[in-house]
Amino acid sequence: MKLTRHNAIAANAASGMAVHDDCKLRFLELKAKRTHRFIIYKIEEKQKQVVVEKVGEPTQNYDDFTASLPPMNVAMLSPDTARIRSKMIYASSKDRFKRELDGIQVELQATDPTEMDLDVIKSRAY
Repeated sequence: MKLTRHNAIAANAASGMAVHDDCKLRFLELKAKRTHRFIIYKIEEKQKQVVVEKVGEPTQNYDDFTASLPPMNVAMLSPDTARIRSKMIYASSKDRFKRELDGIQVELQATDPTEMDLDVIKSRAY
């Protein structure tokens, strides 16, 4: 089989990014001790891993969470306008991330702000 650029990208993206140990630690703190209100993770393509972007303090709320997110046009949330390679990396990294952070019960994917409205989140979480 001839290895093309597309096949190489697909093979690299299929395994997903590594998950930094701090991601797991912060998730366990949130899950067991409720020491964080939220955690925002991001993919560091240069480091080839998922890292903690921000940890929300227990006093923070939904508005603080949404204000902490990058603009929707950044591939972090994998909008419909993201490059194919970014979408492939995001999808495979998300699967690996979910496996490594045991206990994620609800998944919400948002490609525009209306899909992550507080009422939408509440309806999925309860």
